[in-house]
Amino acid sequence: MHPMKDRPEMADVQSMYDSREIEIDKVGVKNVKYPIVVLDKANGNQNTIATIDMYVNLPHHYKGTHMSRFVEILHEYKNMINMKNFPDILKEMKLRLDAEAAHVSVTFPYFIKKEAPVSKTPSYMEYECGFRGSMDGKGKMTEFVVFVSVPVNTLCPCSKEISEHGAHNQRGIARVAVNARKFFWIEDLIAVIENSASSDIYSILKREDEKYITEHAFDNPKFVEDVVRDISEKLSEDANVRWFSIEAENFESIHNHSAYAYLERDKKGGNV
Repeated sequence: MHPMKDRPEMADVQSMYDSREIEIDKVGVKNVKYPIVVLDKANGNQNTIATIDMYVNLPHHYKGTHMSRFVEILHEYKNMINMKNFPDILKEMKLRLDAEAAHVSVTFPYFIKKEAPVSKTPSYMEYECGFRGSMDGKGKMTEFVVFVSVPVNTLCPCSKEISEHGAHNQRGIARVAVNARKFFWIEDLIAVIENSASSDIYSILKREDEKYITEHAFDNPKFVEDVVRDISEKLSEDANVRWFSIEAENFESIHNHSAYAYLERDKKGGNV
């Protein structure tokens, strides 16, 4: 006789009735590390490790949710997570967990091969990228954004103006989130951001590359205000973009603080 046949059926405590009649907005799993596959413009696909948050709402009559089902759904979609199938993941969560609303955030390191500007030495740059989305009880996407964090270099226009010898520059970070009407490549959004800074950041630079970047940045000074405004101009002109937020932070080289700028725009009332 199979040993499992003699065991009594285990109680499903999560599905038991809760008498307090208090609905919970979000329950689920947070900071799940998982291998996933994402689309890569140059190579088709890219393997990476994501940090994932998955939540659903919990009706007042349920004691708890089934945490294992979140990871089961994640495992089923791990071989491809992208803008196109994100609604399918949210629908599956609602169905499997008997929920009205579902929320997912996926953040992952993304690598792009870049050549140094003069020597053409190849190396890989890391960018933090991700998707964040929510779906309501009617199956409508109430939020979907793609977000990227891009290292940039800026040279201070004020320092250049007042100094007799050179100007101070600093490494910074530009974080952009976008809600779009249709699919777009993450690489294209990253290029918009990098082209709005004083110069790009690279993993490997030879002396001739350092000379070029230093001089290029000197000829292209930017405050954090300039960076967010320049990115905003380009995204505002893009008919595919409904909504965007932009923040730039400079890790100042001669000040004991960071310089910071933020703006957010909703174009024609598009969904976020």
